[in-house]
Amino acid sequence: MRFPAHLVSTLVALSIACLAAAYPEPAWTQGAVPLTDSNALYKQPRAPIGRRADDLLSRMTLDEKVRQLDLYSGATALVDRHTDETHATSTAHFLPEKAQEMWGDLGAGAVHDLNPTPEQANVIQQWVLAHNRLGIPVLFIEEGLHGFDTGTVFPAPIGLAATWEPRIVQKVGAAIAAEARATGVGMILGPVLDLAREPRWGRVEEDYGEDPYLTGQLGLAYVSGAQGEDLNSDHSVVAEPKHFAGHGSPEGGTNTSPVHVGERELRSVMLKSFEPAIRDGKAMGVMAAYHEIDGIPITADPFLLKQILRQDWGFQGFVLSDLGAVERLYTVHHVAATPKEAVCLAVKSGVDMQFYDFKHDVFQKALMDCVREGSLSQSDLDRAVGSVLRVKFALGLFDRPLTDPGLRARTYRSQAHLDLTLEAARKSMTLLKNDGHLLPLSKSAKKIAVIGPNADVARYGDYENESNGARISMLAGIRALVPQAAIEFDAGKDIAAAVAQAKDADVVILGLGERQGTSGEGFDRTDLGLPDKQEQLLEAVVATGKPVVLVLENGRPLTIGWAKEHVPAILEAWYPGEFGGTAIAETIFGDNNPAGRLTITFPRSVGQLPDFYNFDPSRTHKYVDDDGDPLFPFGFGLSYTSFRYDHLAVQTPALGSNGDILVTVDVTNNGDRPGEEVPQLYVRQEVGSVETPDRSLKGFSRISLSSKETKNVTFRIPLDQLAVWNAESKWTVEAGQYTVWVGGSSQASLTTKFVLNR
Repeated sequence: MRFPAHLVSTLVALSIACLAAAYPEPAWTQGAVPLTDSNALYKQPRAPIGRRADDLLSRMTLDEKVRQLDLYSGATALVDRHTDETHATSTAHFLPEKAQEMWGDLGAGAVHDLNPTPEQANVIQQWVLAHNRLGIPVLFIEEGLHGFDTGTVFPAPIGLAATWEPRIVQKVGAAIAAEARATGVGMILGPVLDLAREPRWGRVEEDYGEDPYLTGQLGLAYVSGAQGEDLNSDHSVVAEPKHFAGHGSPEGGTNTSPVHVGERELRSVMLKSFEPAIRDGKAMGVMAAYHEIDGIPITADPFLLKQILRQDWGFQGFVLSDLGAVERLYTVHHVAATPKEAVCLAVKSGVDMQFYDFKHDVFQKALMDCVREGSLSQSDLDRAVGSVLRVKFALGLFDRPLTDPGLRARTYRSQAHLDLTLEAARKSMTLLKNDGHLLPLSKSAKKIAVIGPNADVARYGDYENESNGARISMLAGIRALVPQAAIEFDAGKDIAAAVAQAKDADVVILGLGERQGTSGEGFDRTDLGLPDKQEQLLEAVVATGKPVVLVLENGRPLTIGWAKEHVPAILEAWYPGEFGGTAIAETIFGDNNPAGRLTITFPRSVGQLPDFYNFDPSRTHKYVDDDGDPLFPFGFGLSYTSFRYDHLAVQTPALGSNGDILVTVDVTNNGDRPGEEVPQLYVRQEVGSVETPDRSLKGFSRISLSSKETKNVTFRIPLDQLAVWNAESKWTVEAGQYTVWVGGSSQASLTTKFVLNR
């Protein structure tokens, strides 16, 4: 629900009147266009957003404009108590004297790292409205990668992507948005649409995987869910795809390092993961990344931020630099000789708001000086300010700036959201090995040993606090599901004690993997093996001869070659959210038939890297000490049933037509139990003007099949999905022969060919 418009207007007017009485009237900047009355165009809710923004922009002074381009940290600056640097306590009080000192009479562009209650957001918003001449509201921006603040905790994106189900991702995006908007937050910093092509990089867990098409579709789903049908609502927020662009392939796997790609690979691969969210999803925010490509830092690259993003894709929102990305132009990249040059270069190149890199007075003075000197054009400044204003108008902040305080109780951690995170966790479970059909285990098992550092803790991954949510660990989930069994737990710190526990059990369930501190932002690795002494623990437990089920909770692919050879059952759970332990237990004991599929290749060793499935044919995989094959391929995942693919057929559009290519296939559940399968369609252009990948994902669908049931699956491939950036630097769909594969992974073998005439 929303406050009725007339009630909101009354509340705002009363609040402003009270605040105006409490604080002296500001001395407005000289030269400002006088505010006339409530009939000003920008105050008319029914006027087009573009015209409202232009009208407001025409009334603003230079210092009012640059203020809109600055982001302020909230918890440590605006309230009297905070739990950490990013969170106000729920009982914290707004400090108007601090706001007056920091903002004066110019208002504020946006506030981050506050995570307010709706009451806190309202009182700050009221103060801002009363203390700037034109009544421009502030925008609250927070994180929302796989959960908002203390709200519902969803699986980490790499696990959410393992569902291969855009419907689930869209619902997750909508749930996170609703919980954020219920507190007054209007923008979340997500989703991450980098391609995870460097597993040593700690931020792999934030991504949807290595493939541009899959990431693009899931990113579109998240943005569509978060932004909804209308941003001007009480349950939608601005989504901000990041880190634009190519950030997932840093040199050496270290965060913020250079990315080495040419324009063709940039356009054909790295940008394809972002394009659907911008073109089709109309995302209203984009985060410009830290790194550089071919010597040009992203925040100084008008080719990406102006030509691609705005001219080619029609982006209408604003570009926020990642924290430190503008400052790095001066301190790291050395493409600016002074802070002033860095600030003005960034805005000139297409950045619209800084992420409190430079001190606020330095940032804002730099912009004003550059405009006055002519080194930054008025049109570039107005482009940036207008972009921020359009977002605020789109969110309805000028018309409904306050949040219903009762909305949070109705939305936050609602039963629907809790059910959704459990559903997502179940659908993300990815079975990598099941020799001898060890799984599912019988619920009549008498003595079960649960061992390992990840067994008795709910692993959430980065950008979540593991004290949030229900915190259902694997151990808790197993105990709840099979209460009659004798279950013994050992964390595995003392390997000898853990082995003794294993010897006394009928079956062993090992909880291994990563944690915050070995995976996440800033936690890049040179080795991808099990961390700490987990490999020794694994091998010692397996040596007991007891049946072993290995459950992995981790944020990146791990080189578990020994486990693949010696452990009969391996379940990849990633970081499965607050009910992850329930989903793991249900999968192990058969209540949930796993149908998750890998969205990133598991290499055998670090020496194979980079090791993604859609490599160019000229890439060889010959080593003197390895066959070059992956440990587990992209798209792979097992089930407790089996599936057969038959009758693959392709129908091409008529010559001269721009119709879709239709691919059909029959999928049959051969087993005795129902299950879900993820048919995947891959295509290769046999001969082209430029080298193209060995095969590329062009379609997928998650389907449910009863025992012995057959379904006919249809894939539609738009012609532009086959376009290549040719040798003349143009997008073109080339005539010729193409090969198609359909199956349950990127190693699908059912194949046929078709000829495309142009």
